[in-house]
Amino acid sequence: MSLWSIVSQMAPEEFGGIFAEFPRSLRCVLGEWLENQPWEFIHGPDAFCSSVAQGLLSAMLERLRSAGGDGQQCHILQQISSVEGAYRHDPMRLVAVLRAILEGEKAAVLRRDRHLPLSFHRRQEELKFSLGLRRLQHRVREVQAMRERGAAPGDGPAASNARDPQLKSEGKAPESELPALLLEATKELEAARQQVLKRIQIWKRQQQLAGNGALFEENLTPLQKRCEGLVEVHFQLHQQVMAAGAELGAELLSQLLERLNEVLSSLVRSSFLVEKQPPQVLKTQTKFQASVRFLLGPQLLQASPKPCMVRADMVTEKQARELAHSAYSSTLSESTGEIVHNVVALETNPGSGTCSANFKNVMLKKIKRCERKGSESVTEEKCAVLFSCTVGLSPAGTTMRLQVLSLPIVVIVHGNQDNNAKATVLWDNAFSEIERVPFVVAERVPWEKMCDTLNLKFMAEVQTTKGLLKEHYFFLAQKIFNDHSATPEDFQSRSVSWAQFNKEILPGRGFTFWQWFDGVLDLTKRCLKSYWSDRLIIGFISKQYVCKLLSTEPDGTFLLRFSDSEIGGVTIAHVIRGKDGSSQVENIQPFSAKDLSIRSLGDRIRDLRQLRNLYPNTPKDQAFGCHYNKEQTGKDGRGYVSTAIKMTVESERDQTPHSTAGGGPEAAQPPLFALPVLQPELQPENLLNPICPPAPFCPQPMGSYPPGESSISTVVTEGLRSSYPSPGPMLSSPPLVMDPSVSRCQDPFQNPMSFLPNQFLPGEGPRQLIPGGPSPEPRDEEMPELGPFEAISTALQSSPRWLPPSTELPPGSEFDQFLQEMSLEDPTLCPPFAPPPQRSAYPNPTASYWGLGESRWDDSVRPGHV
Repeated sequence: MSLWSIVSQMAPEEFGGIFAEFPRSLRCVLGEWLENQPWEFIHGPDAFCSSVAQGLLSAMLERLRSAGGDGQQCHILQQISSVEGAYRHDPMRLVAVLRAILEGEKAAVLRRDRHLPLSFHRRQEELKFSLGLRRLQHRVREVQAMRERGAAPGDGPAASNARDPQLKSEGKAPESELPALLLEATKELEAARQQVLKRIQIWKRQQQLAGNGALFEENLTPLQKRCEGLVEVHFQLHQQVMAAGAELGAELLSQLLERLNEVLSSLVRSSFLVEKQPPQVLKTQTKFQASVRFLLGPQLLQASPKPCMVRADMVTEKQARELAHSAYSSTLSESTGEIVHNVVALETNPGSGTCSANFKNVMLKKIKRCERKGSESVTEEKCAVLFSCTVGLSPAGTTMRLQVLSLPIVVIVHGNQDNNAKATVLWDNAFSEIERVPFVVAERVPWEKMCDTLNLKFMAEVQTTKGLLKEHYFFLAQKIFNDHSATPEDFQSRSVSWAQFNKEILPGRGFTFWQWFDGVLDLTKRCLKSYWSDRLIIGFISKQYVCKLLSTEPDGTFLLRFSDSEIGGVTIAHVIRGKDGSSQVENIQPFSAKDLSIRSLGDRIRDLRQLRNLYPNTPKDQAFGCHYNKEQTGKDGRGYVSTAIKMTVESERDQTPHSTAGGGPEAAQPPLFALPVLQPELQPENLLNPICPPAPFCPQPMGSYPPGESSISTVVTEGLRSSYPSPGPMLSSPPLVMDPSVSRCQDPFQNPMSFLPNQFLPGEGPRQLIPGGPSPEPRDEEMPELGPFEAISTALQSSPRWLPPSTELPPGSEFDQFLQEMSLEDPTLCPPFAPPPQRSAYPNPTASYWGLGESRWDDSVRPGHV
């Protein structure tokens, strides 16, 4: 955003009388062009400033004439002529007038907004550097002209002083003009160098803030052009100093050369940057990438058949401090971790004009932990990656050692350390200074700065433009300070410590403030981004304040907030009003990211009919309609009937009566009889061959067979037992055993029948058996007859699957007649081996019935579906 974009929207009265000497109408015609010129940095009566001012006057008049030819014409052209006549012979006066206008506009904007656009500051800094570079180039040309004139006839001291009035005003003797000019040029070169170094430090700081989510201009090309332009002027000035050695004297020459070499050395070392930082939370045995860039490489790097190699080593905080103390001139003695694939060539790309080394498959194999101080944990220990190389520079052919540290890194060995490691990185990125001793950071920071940091992190992680509000900051302050009596204004003057942020456990909880906040970040990023961006979630609000808000609202009003007691949960608070008008606020059990991945938040809200209006009074379908998922009905493309998961709350289930078909325990009706169940003996052949289904699918055995074969026992209800006459000798004989000569049904897959023998229940004796377990002893003797059932087994409390739940069987003698009629009409309906009204002592209520509806493994979808 430009300054003019703000100024043009303001009333003229806000600027006072700043347009007394320059018409406001012309200022409006010039627009942004005016603030993009270096009016503020043109000072002094020297020849350079005069020439720059004259050039700006000509450019302004040309721009005004081109804009004034569109139609307004007569009035604008008159003003242009007036300005030209007033400032043609004194362009420096025009510079002063326009500088005053810009100062007045900035003051008006500051009075209203309290700050200027960041882009305006950045543009002003660029204008200052570019003007300083032009001044240096002008100085070099002056030195060269002075040397070329030498002792030429008619070119005396007066002529020299006329060219640069500044030297004359300073009272310089003619014989000292050249040394003075060179000293002045060197001083200006050092000032320009400081500007470049400061800009590099700002770029590094912005790169660090980007780790917390701040906007970052990663492009290094403008910085590279600055460095290259300054180095070019340096070489030109160095050449002039060497040429003027005789006039300068040995001592002055040595001083100038030393200062020029220091300028070049600092520029070269500072232009070696980490362009792509390694992960600041780095897990061992995990590959990562990084890259370094040498801004002056394309200009200074010597052509060599063997490329320079860049090495990456892990260093501790103590080693980093030692390197910084030596201005990165010392050599690392020992690496604190083992990094594989840590040597890469420094290559120059002529097409892009860059010189860089890209580490693509680097991995920290192991780390050596250093001694920690006090209660410091592993996740508070900071390390860094040191990138180093030795380069040969042209044209002098000097060799220089380049070293640069990455941003602080926290090394972890397990994923459960990630949360606390991120807290250390967040704090360091947010509150470290530009020039600091590695890696010192404040222990306490103002709460306002913490709010800005949390907001920046939240917006970056969730990837939303809707940040935190003042009400959210108030809730967070109450949580981190454990103070519910202070006002929002009270918190603004407080400071928060690192211990409060991620060392001290919150009262009544099992986690720190950051652990809770990071859980909210993760949940919102994964499941709630669109809801938050639509401002459907209040989120950061206490349960007590929710009760206060909803207690006066109509029945069914609800809102969404982040759980205060669970990490990474969102809950629905809604109001319920009784018949007497009393209100009660209910909080539904929080939903985790896993819950919302099963059924989305919008669909859950749609499922709950007691939710009507989103606080304060927005109908829920209007608020969440765009977040509902379309429910599939009918069959899908493969012929399957679609299913859906619906959400209910406990109160709804209590109020909704269950039908018989619903499967609830209270709805189950005891069956009147059960189908015959095949109950094979635990014999080797039974485990290898499938058992035949009941009639009419397979022939049925008659009579008894030698012991040791599979037996068939049946289970019938007490009603069926009473309708049969007393068993005859054949029916009272031992349980029927299948004839070995009778063929068994063949399994098409050649797999054994999938059933288990009877087993004991835990803690029960041999007589307490459950279906499907091994008998305590071989069942080769007659089973004792049991008395009438007092109650049907719980597992049998359901209707046979071949009868509807509502079907009622005729009682008593009517049922006897019913069976006789069935046997007369179709003997296959009552098999001839029908057992006596005697139950087996080993009922199997979980056995399957052939030909009835069963679950099966689906062969049309991916494995694992039934």
